[in-house]
Amino acid sequence: MKPSKEKDSVMNIFISYLKRKGYRKTHERFAILDEIYSISGHFDVESLYEKMKNKKYAVSIATLYNTIELLLECGLIKKHQFGENTSRYEKSFKGGNHDHLICTACGEVVEFWNPAVKEIQEAATVSTGFEVNYHALYFYGLCPKCKSHK
Repeated sequence: MKPSKEKDSVMNIFISYLKRKGYRKTHERFAILDEIYSISGHFDVESLYEKMKNKKYAVSIATLYNTIELLLECGLIKKHQFGENTSRYEKSFKGGNHDHLICTACGEVVEFWNPAVKEIQEAATVSTGFEVNYHALYFYGLCPKCKSHK
């Protein structure tokens, strides 16, 4: 992560979470967080592991999985299943609500935002009294490239 207000906020959230839960504050955990917040878009654990290994980080795959769980618990990343066997993740600090289009042929994931989705969520909240904390909306189909090769 580049030095920034976002980096400071993300680090502070993680440090507070680790302290509150009684977990150790290790160099490896912070290196993983830093690497995740340097990625734009979605990632899986295996590609993150390879990326860190190529940069000569001494991080085991077990440490990666354990840290991913901690980051999920404290809300700094989100987990997605895009119809694959592999989970993908994305950073969630100030990520804003967005939804996903997933190509069933090549696996490409496109993020989009549409105000109508927020309106539907608000209408559902009003009509049911249900408090929505978050939502996940996935559309599956073919991306333009795969559609043209069909």
